Amino acid sequence: MRAADAVAVPEVLAVSDESPNHLVLEWIDEGRARANTERHLGLGLARMHRVGAPAFGRDDRRTTGSRGLPNEPYETWAEFYAANRLLPLARLARAGGALSPSVIADLERLASRLGSFDTGEPPARLHGDLWAGNRLVDVDGRSWLIDPAAHGGHREFDLAMMRLFGGFTSDCFAAYAEVYPLEHGWEGRVALHQIAPLVVHAIKFGGGYVSSATAAIAEYT
Repeated sequence: MRAADAVAVPEVLAVSDESPNHLVLEWIDEGRARANTERHLGLGLARMHRVGAPAFGRDDRRTTGSRGLPNEPYETWAEFYAANRLLPLARLARAGGALSPSVIADLERLASRLGSFDTGEPPARLHGDLWAGNRLVDVDGRSWLIDPAAHGGHREFDLAMMRLFGGFTSDCFAAYAEVYPLEHGWEGRVALHQIAPLVVHAIKFGGGYVSSATAAIAEYT
């Protein structure tokens, strides 16, 4: 993400997978948003997405998140989203009893027909976990993106995450559209991209995320 030189990302000063795991980042002095903060984020995010990625997934195959979701590289979004997100999540939901058997069966069935929703776009360079808590605003009103689950994916995924939990204004999305307009019918695919994070949250937290995940899955099956 930092190499794209499109959105501010803190410099990684140190990192280790050895116990205790740690990540040391450049310090950002936080401030308040200004009139152009949201617009500048939308423009930068569009530029970052357009830089692209080598494949859907990651060349280094590094996994995502506490549930270790795979990032095997694929040539198409449909293959990636099925093999690296929906099917692994269906297995985790079944093992943990997070969703009903019928909903899990619907999720697996949806994974088999994702090609009908594939816009054919090349892989975008994604943040991968873009909710408001992973955006800092500095003392100059500049947005910084932190704590990514970076991978090559469909750019609609980042935008769907932003809409799922809120915290981004219409100015941000409008500025994005100026630089990199979305493909026809994107509105009807927002919930499709939200299925993965909703199922993750249903597995981890239960509660209202179960009904939200169930509704999103039902919308496409």
